[in-house]
Amino acid sequence: MTTLRLIHGAAALVAAGALTVVLWTGLEDRGVALAFGVLIAVGELTRWSGAPDRQAAPLGAAGSLSYALLGADAGRPTPHGAAEVVAVVLVAALLGSVPHLWSGRPTVDHLARRVLTVGFAAVCFQPLYNRGVFDSWDGSAYALLLIALLGLTALCDAVLAAALAHCRTRWPFGPLLREELHGLLGIGSAVCATGAVMALAVAVAGLWALPVFCLPLLLTQLSLRRYAAVRATYRQTIASLARATEIAGCTPTGHARRVAALGLAVGRDLGLTGPELTVLEYAALMHDIGQLSLVDPVPAGATAGLPGAEQRRIALLGGAVVRQTGVAAAVAVVVERQADPCAEQPLAARIVRAVNAYEEMTRDAGPEGPLRALEKLRLGTAGDYAPEVVESLARVLARPRGWRESGPAEDAGRRTALSDPAVGWVTHG
Repeated sequence: MTTLRLIHGAAALVAAGALTVVLWTGLEDRGVALAFGVLIAVGELTRWSGAPDRQAAPLGAAGSLSYALLGADAGRPTPHGAAEVVAVVLVAALLGSVPHLWSGRPTVDHLARRVLTVGFAAVCFQPLYNRGVFDSWDGSAYALLLIALLGLTALCDAVLAAALAHCRTRWPFGPLLREELHGLLGIGSAVCATGAVMALAVAVAGLWALPVFCLPLLLTQLSLRRYAAVRATYRQTIASLARATEIAGCTPTGHARRVAALGLAVGRDLGLTGPELTVLEYAALMHDIGQLSLVDPVPAGATAGLPGAEQRRIALLGGAVVRQTGVAAAVAVVVERQADPCAEQPLAARIVRAVNAYEEMTRDAGPEGPLRALEKLRLGTAGDYAPEVVESLARVLARPRGWRESGPAEDAGRRTALSDPAVGWVTHG
């Protein structure tokens, strides 16, 4: 939690310093500050949440970055400095966050990132611009400068986002950072491009360019929200299909959901990201669907104690059912191979196998059930279960916050706003 306090403390110091300077000297350009403040506040009002710990406000981010890199207004040099930029962005973001705060959505991390990234961009650009360093730069060189600064700012934001996520979830930092960097290719590139275009357009055409050039990003945001809703419906359909084994009495109620939630936490701990987590989640939800083809149901749906040949037969039946549903082939492969020899399984199949066995062993086993189940899994690492998966499972279960806080729906919202045509997933960045 030391890193979390450092980030929040740094953001608080930057915000306090900027507000102090502005209160002491006043606003240098009230018209520009008001126009960008309204744009940023509207962007925050239209922010959406893919999960409780993940907020996305692309319009607010683009407006903030554009204001930080604004050098002129219709050919007239603007006198505002970095402190004014940070103060205006902070006040506008706070005003736009009032409904989100009222509804109980966490906003501190979001505001801390916004203050630090905007402050970084403004400090890199405004002092040099106000000293006339860029007066002799031609149009193309000036545009490349803005793009380069936006790229550096985006990298800083990715590091901050990964660090905050690591502090909140205790997932490995490296995979989280890779996921954030991957997200820069999606909505992140659109935000940076819009920020640069708005700064250049206002410099030539004035503040009237703001509503014109923010419209494409608004449409993109609307499209992403609709696409995310479609993907959420798709996941709900898979979850409903997975419940067929429960309705038929083949497995206990909630078994697939618990395996998927715990499996996702283990996958996160082992460094899986993006499409790999989606494949893991879908396979965990549907891992028992092969039991629908059995003439004689398995008692309590507990397949971990069956002979290896019977486990593989059920797994192959499940893979065949998954292929007929139209779900990605990668999901069917994991379902089919969950009962293969451990050394031949893909990582997702190893996770599903170990987590399913743990869930079955701890079902109605009493307070000592988890410890006994982990002991049995460790004894089975010689051939049945992957040692790294079992140790990851132990780490996840030992965390004070508990793996249940990272269920499938919440974990899906943690991912970045990207799409994978092979699996078909969308998340919010």
